[in-house]
Amino acid sequence: MDFKTSNEETKTGIYLMQEGNEEPFNIRLHLAKDILTIQEQDVICVSGEPFYSSERTVTIRRQTIGGFGLSIKGGAEHKIPVVISKISKEQKAELSGLLFIGDGILQINGINVRSYRHEEVVQVLRNAGEEVTLTVSFLKKTPAFLKLPLCEDCTCIPSDQSSGTSSPLCDSGLHLNYHPNNTDTLSCSSWPTSPALRWEKRWVDLRLIPLLHSRLSRYSPGSDSCRKNAFQVIAVDGVCSGVVQFPTAEDCLDWLQAISGNISSLTKHNVKKINRNFPVNQQIIYMGWVDEKEQDSVQDRMYSPKFLALRGSSLFKFSAPPVTTWDWTRAEKSFTLYEIMFKILKDNDLLDKRRHCFSVQTESGEDMFFSVELDCELLIWEKAFQTATFLEVERIQCKTYACIMESHLMGLTVDFGMGFVCFDAASKAVLWRYKFSQLKGSSDDGKSKIKFLFQNQDSKSIEAKELEFSNLFAVLHCIHAFFAAKVACLDPMFVESQGTATTAGFPSLSAISCNSQTPKLKYAT
Repeated sequence: MDFKTSNEETKTGIYLMQEGNEEPFNIRLHLAKDILTIQEQDVICVSGEPFYSSERTVTIRRQTIGGFGLSIKGGAEHKIPVVISKISKEQKAELSGLLFIGDGILQINGINVRSYRHEEVVQVLRNAGEEVTLTVSFLKKTPAFLKLPLCEDCTCIPSDQSSGTSSPLCDSGLHLNYHPNNTDTLSCSSWPTSPALRWEKRWVDLRLIPLLHSRLSRYSPGSDSCRKNAFQVIAVDGVCSGVVQFPTAEDCLDWLQAISGNISSLTKHNVKKINRNFPVNQQIIYMGWVDEKEQDSVQDRMYSPKFLALRGSSLFKFSAPPVTTWDWTRAEKSFTLYEIMFKILKDNDLLDKRRHCFSVQTESGEDMFFSVELDCELLIWEKAFQTATFLEVERIQCKTYACIMESHLMGLTVDFGMGFVCFDAASKAVLWRYKFSQLKGSSDDGKSKIKFLFQNQDSKSIEAKELEFSNLFAVLHCIHAFFAAKVACLDPMFVESQGTATTAGFPSLSAISCNSQTPKLKYAT
């Protein structure tokens, strides 16, 4: 294994990659700060320009023994043209002097075969008659595909020592059509000589994956089935790395963390640039890719990639990262931050085999479930939600909801400084007010009613207040957000440590819960 790291934030290693049902092949990964380069090994001409690189038209006759004297590999099913892989010594193909190993067959007797499958080309050649006219062109990437041996000190590449007969892309053996015992080998003249040509085996770029807004996936598309020691990287324009396989789970995790870290750093830097164009109350706190669990799975697709952004007062959900200002107006959905509830799912809360999941309960009570690739990403999202919510609560300071108490239309204001204030909707007269520290308990019916239990400061007695709301979940979440912000404000270490201890007489945040089935606010007494 070739592996190294440097102070320039680069990382290199040789691993395996598999695309579709094809056999895995060696690739080299090179991770830089902003790009992941995937390379494959190829034999390339490093000096001189082959005279045979342009299109040529060659006419040859079929022999009684040996046929045309050539073999072919490849075809459309392998995503490459059909190429000449062998040329028999002293047969018609070699004697023409114009056909070489590595030539791609473009036309046969005027028939365009560029997009033909291997067997289709074989049939065309077999039915071509006694004389065939081939239009060919040498393909520069063919040597690696044909597994030709490297000979740096010779201008020809001899024999068929690695003809690829063990490869799934094996030769058609057309030169053996009329003589099964023919064992002619490839002569040096099959590879054209030129004193100016020099070939070398090198790693060449297969794909370049820009990391800004790229996403990682260890799971089979749309499922909760995690690949073993493998993942893929998908660029924002849809270019995919292919499934990269690692020898151990440690190697896989190491690369996941390295790539994820670079993506995160690029995102933060990009957010800083974007925020220069936004006012203070519209700043982006964080954004990135997640996988959302489908509410109604169609065709076994359980998850879909979504791009979430915490900006200003809202959580935005996109199908693709927003690039322009106009893109922000075209979000799939947006939610008011202090009226939604973020929750990391523990092991016993997970819905399936996906790990590193969190839920967001909306103001209507709907639960959305998301997963990320790494535990560190989960913690980043948790801190981002806490920070964004705190900043928004600190900015608005208060929020008022219409409610009904004893058949009268009222208003309940949750105020960051004063606590709870209830007033008559018509006269605006304040009926009662309590500090946050006076709230000793509460319960709700999961539909519209909340019963608050406040402690009278003077008599220390408990006073019950029952209010009815048309938007119960929004109110519950808002109260939770204000309590969380109050604790964070009084205890600066809260956001960092995610502490849950009661501070200055306020209820413990761990005791404030909102369950999607029977949502209730519960407070420590």
